[in-house]
Amino acid sequence: MILQALVNYYETLLKDKKAAGQGWCQAKISFALNLDAEGNLKGVISLKQEAERGKKKVWIPSVRTVPQMAARSSGVSANFLCDNSKYMLGVDKDGTGKRVRECFEAAKMRHLEILESVDSEPARAVKAFFCRWNPENAQDHPQIQEVWEEITDGSNLIFVMNEREAQEDEEICRVWQKLMEEDEEGQKGTCLVTGEKTEIARIHSTIKGVQGAQSSGAALVSFNAPAFESYGKEQSYNAPVGKYAAFAYTTALNYLLAQKDYVFQFGDTTVVFWAENGEEIYQDVFGWCIDPQTDNQEIIKSVFENLKRQEAIDIDGVELDESQKFYILGLAPNAARLSVRFFYEDNFGGILENIRKHYVRMKLIKPSWETREYLGVGAALFETVNQKAKDKKPVPSLPGMMLKAILTDSRYPESLYSNTLIRIRAEQGKITWGRAAIVKAYLIQNHQLKKEEEFVGLNQETNDTAYVLGRIFAVLEAVQEEANPGINTTIRDRYFNSACATPEAVFPILMKLKNSHIRKIERQKEWKKIYFEKVLTELTGKVEEFPKRLTLEEQGHFILGYYHQVQKRYEKKEEE
Repeated sequence: MILQALVNYYETLLKDKKAAGQGWCQAKISFALNLDAEGNLKGVISLKQEAERGKKKVWIPSVRTVPQMAARSSGVSANFLCDNSKYMLGVDKDGTGKRVRECFEAAKMRHLEILESVDSEPARAVKAFFCRWNPENAQDHPQIQEVWEEITDGSNLIFVMNEREAQEDEEICRVWQKLMEEDEEGQKGTCLVTGEKTEIARIHSTIKGVQGAQSSGAALVSFNAPAFESYGKEQSYNAPVGKYAAFAYTTALNYLLAQKDYVFQFGDTTVVFWAENGEEIYQDVFGWCIDPQTDNQEIIKSVFENLKRQEAIDIDGVELDESQKFYILGLAPNAARLSVRFFYEDNFGGILENIRKHYVRMKLIKPSWETREYLGVGAALFETVNQKAKDKKPVPSLPGMMLKAILTDSRYPESLYSNTLIRIRAEQGKITWGRAAIVKAYLIQNHQLKKEEEFVGLNQETNDTAYVLGRIFAVLEAVQEEANPGINTTIRDRYFNSACATPEAVFPILMKLKNSHIRKIERQKEWKKIYFEKVLTELTGKVEEFPKRLTLEEQGHFILGYYHQVQKRYEKKEEE
């Protein structure tokens, strides 16, 4: 299913001229070796471009269409017209050596064989270069000395002559295309993707751009040990994918991963997404909804309102087709391979509607200083981790499970709730807007917490014991703070976890403390004493007895009650 969707996307990209044809690929190129007609190295031309990365400007390689590059895992395998310094110059950062010389000789043989019958000027120059070049003298070349560290760091190099790149020469392109079209003695079989009888790819090209995977690329489909083989079929013959399909899906996936604006990183999971018709506006809207920023909150609000009213979604004059197929793929690193965390497919309107429902469940009264209307997936996951830790990543499997729950409008993962409670307990009852929103959404979706709108703000009508206990605890904390202005440590720091889990053991103590705190409130604030006593009398009247223990679900109710009462208190302060 995944490969079929990627192959279809590749064909869309090819039609829009955004991807290279079979036998070609797009690669990141850092430098060009400038040759003269005799094959001498005149200089090294930098092909890097300036780009913004956050607030910084950096120099990054440019993208060029070059002959298909080999999927290298080990051994010596030379590419044609585009490779690193080991193959193109016979050197690495340590100079030259036996292994590096083997790489150069392999590249020399490959170029001389392919270009043997080609008589164009660039082809003659490349052949002459490989015949003349001596890797032993590379470090002495003045042009290479200037960029030695950059050129030997694994960057890709190409050939250029008279400001024209070798891979653009018509005669060279013709002989390369002919070579690709020639039938090779490979194993034939039925392609699992296209269903056609064709030559099966023995090794698939690598995928680059998944965070945490090997920088040289990782395989989505591969088999590296007899334990993974069936019926004696080795390597990728074990999952027969035709050469065209293998080329198409790897090209499409590499293209998606290279579009940094349309790649999300949630923990160790890299998420890419695309519309079947290839239009980027669908990716834009999905990206805005999953990871809202302060500058696009109004756009998202408009999209959700149109969905609710069942009206057309219009973005800058472009009307979106809600029936358009949309795909979301989550990948994680696994040594030299990739793990599929999740893959989801649905019509675009259905996906947006499920995301809207998620944000409705997350809707909650928030502090006055909070400018965000929507808490994105990444921000929600951040609430589950220790924000003082060096590694601020959530549990590896959690991002995929949470995103799947949102997209399918299904139950949230239990680990989302449990990890949120763990963080609240670890920080002695520190309940942020995000954590309270997660608790509310979880209770609604997984435990049918009545109507979501009833718990956006303080629910004064409910008699739910756990919720009322949370409110009582917040009022008791307010009494203490009123009696001791500027106090640094409150009952929340010492008693919150116990009060939330075992109320019977803690609340009698807190009620006694309250009496002493009430007496300490200044006489000129007598009206506050009356107010606190009135509120506490009303709330304690709703609790017949303090429960011995609260379940995890009830603890969520306690947290919501506490959060709502605290926000109500701040709201009253602002009014005063």
